[in-house]
Amino acid sequence: MVFLEFEDPTLPQRAYDVDTSSSVKKLTLVASIAAAVQYGWALQLSLLTPYIQLLGVPHEWAAFVWLCGPISGLVVQPTIGHYSDNCTSRFGRRRPFLVIGAFLLCIAVLLIGFAADIGISLGDSLDNITKPRAVAFFVIGFWILDISNNMIQGPCRALLADLSANNDAKLMVANALFAFFMAVGNIIGYSLGSYMEFYKFFPFTKTEACDLYCANLKSCFFLSIIFVIGVMVLVVLLVKEEVISENVYQQASYYQEYQDNYYRNGYRDQDQLSFFGQLALALGNLSKPMRNLLIVTTLNWIGWFPFTMFSTDWMGKEVYGGQVNGTPEQISLYHMGVWAGTKGLILYVVSLGVVSLFLETWIRLLGNVKRVWGMCNFILAICMVMTIYISNMAFKARSNISNITGIKEIGPPMNVKVSAMALFTTLGIPQAATYSIPFALASVYSNESGTGQALGLGVVNLAIVIPQMFVAIVSGLLDESFDGSNLPAFSMGAVAAGLSGVFALVLLKA
Repeated sequence: MVFLEFEDPTLPQRAYDVDTSSSVKKLTLVASIAAAVQYGWALQLSLLTPYIQLLGVPHEWAAFVWLCGPISGLVVQPTIGHYSDNCTSRFGRRRPFLVIGAFLLCIAVLLIGFAADIGISLGDSLDNITKPRAVAFFVIGFWILDISNNMIQGPCRALLADLSANNDAKLMVANALFAFFMAVGNIIGYSLGSYMEFYKFFPFTKTEACDLYCANLKSCFFLSIIFVIGVMVLVVLLVKEEVISENVYQQASYYQEYQDNYYRNGYRDQDQLSFFGQLALALGNLSKPMRNLLIVTTLNWIGWFPFTMFSTDWMGKEVYGGQVNGTPEQISLYHMGVWAGTKGLILYVVSLGVVSLFLETWIRLLGNVKRVWGMCNFILAICMVMTIYISNMAFKARSNISNITGIKEIGPPMNVKVSAMALFTTLGIPQAATYSIPFALASVYSNESGTGQALGLGVVNLAIVIPQMFVAIVSGLLDESFDGSNLPAFSMGAVAAGLSGVFALVLLKA
């Protein structure tokens, strides 16, 4: 146990304990929460953009539906971080938020999975392309799902930082484990999402309003509920965390207030500030390393979000040449492309998981973190450019075959399929860095500046949700301007990823 003493003679001499005995096994168990959460996200990223369009949302508006997540995350993540840092519950600082988040996640996936059924029961017509009531319940579920994910992921990463006890090496291992389990969750989600017969395990999911495609998604969400509840029960029962009493919290808050610059500028009682006031102070008082980290993270996610939102849609449209609403042949090609994209995402997350396990070794070989992250961002930029090249390959191949055979609706040749799968696999390399390095650096910088772990991670989350909002808005406008093509958004991602690589090398502290 480590005892922290206040050294200033004008302050009362008090002490409190920090547990430093956490083993790698305990870190692994906590990190496994990421697998349960990411399983649901994998289903979202691979299947929900096509699902939204099946509910009747035009493709150019599908991007705006994704705004629900970042808008809620903009407020929820830092808010939860603040109250998690200051929680005095006898169950611990992080576990109450993990449990509530898991409960909300279960409600969310039920709303999303049953959106079509609820819409029909409330008056939607099967004959109409657009089903407004189903869309409304889908959006509500999507909103709740993002709130629940923020309630789980933020405190989970903060708990890993708590258990690492300011040990930077252990903290990097903990975040690498978190990234690894995100890959595990993705593998399970993408694998089941691509298995078209999975709905047979839950045969009641296929209804008049919910076709085979919808029933498969609904069945996958049922497994998500079982998955998240099982993992959360194990963590709550087996991982004990630090409990901060009200008395000790007041003492620690008093000491932090004494150190704060704003105390000297007239803010005599920081506890009187609202949460958003404290968040504003935290943002205004960011250290230079943290500000630079936010810049790199923001550009990095502008590079990522076009692909994470529309990868399977890109496969269905640009690579396979299909359409959501077209001839039966075009619709069939689109679904073939979506399923192929889901299989590509499996390769992507397998690559992500493998690279995550060796990320620390890679950092040691290259000398420091910023070189690894900078290199990974350049790889991301190259991959985004390659989407344009592969799309052109597919278009030319379709045109050549059409000119020879007269058949217009035909899938891509083998060389195009292999190129697309290679692209998905390569993208796992930079994603491993994105899932671990910025969060590890944020925890280190939070320790150095005295910012609470969860609040510090919540601030970093702003550099993720704001880019998601930006990409959702801009990609929707680009989509409408370029006849539904995903390539303009991918081009924007390539530029942002390249800039993030440059800034990672120039701005980040080695």
